[in-house]
Amino acid sequence: MKIGGLELENNIFLAPMAGITDKPFREICRGFGAGMVYSEMISAKGLHYNDKKTAELMDMSGENPCAIQIFGSEPELMAEIIPKVMEYKPDVIDINMGCPAPKIVNNGDGSALMKTPELMGRIMRAVSEASPVPVTAKIRKGWEEDNSLECAKLLEENGAAAVAVHGRTRCEFYSGKADWDVIKTIKRELSVPVIGNGDIFCAEDAVRMFEYTGCDAVMVARGAEGNPWIFAQINELIETGCVKTSPSPAERLDQALEHTRRLVAEKGESRGMKEARKHIAWYIKGMRGASRLKTEIFRIGDYAVMESVLKSYIDDYL
Repeated sequence: MKIGGLELENNIFLAPMAGITDKPFREICRGFGAGMVYSEMISAKGLHYNDKKTAELMDMSGENPCAIQIFGSEPELMAEIIPKVMEYKPDVIDINMGCPAPKIVNNGDGSALMKTPELMGRIMRAVSEASPVPVTAKIRKGWEEDNSLECAKLLEENGAAAVAVHGRTRCEFYSGKADWDVIKTIKRELSVPVIGNGDIFCAEDAVRMFEYTGCDAVMVARGAEGNPWIFAQINELIETGCVKTSPSPAERLDQALEHTRRLVAEKGESRGMKEARKHIAWYIKGMRGASRLKTEIFRIGDYAVMESVLKSYIDDYL
């Protein structure tokens, strides 16, 4: 698959998720076969004002092919910060036009842009003209009503190299079932690649999305939480017709510890352990005794203690 002139090894992508798709998680998902990974959302205003924490989110060294996702609602400012983004050598720049979080939409960013399609087009035009790499966008079905096709066409007309579509409106957040029909319609009408997003929780879901919508790629979000194996499983199902990868409980716990080690190495023990807790909870979801273990996990701030607890869990409960 190609986005602009970028050739990708496969068309199964890790979606950008704020507070989740940091460097350790992206590296793990790449290791399991994600064809491209995305940074967490980067504030255009934060970059403009040289915010140090904002810049730190863009470290994607060794993760190529990768995309840095930016958000904002001022075309000129977003074009202005592109040289700063390019210092981190992304293969793609993605514009977030779908985030439903109140703190994002209350500033007119993210999915709030879908209320003003013309502004979406101006932002895409400004950024794509300023960028030396392909520029893409991630949108939703709409704000309250479906206007995704109108928005997607404007993005293509103004230089988008691909469009990712989440099949829910902003008002739906993540509730209910994603509407794959909007992805299907947009794929039929656009000439640039369309990336489907929404309700990919297993390999079979991804194959169904490909078959139903005809999309060029799928983007896995919540389905990868605690389950980076999903990328290997999707690729296996596409290539061989069956899923061979099936991690045991012990393998899940080992991966949870490896994820924790990476977080601690990247962010220090105090912050790394706090952020590891939610990931470990996702890794153990559905296991016997997981509820009791989860309660204990959220009290632990020391890696050595966490390692001991998880290893004891394997011995005692599995």
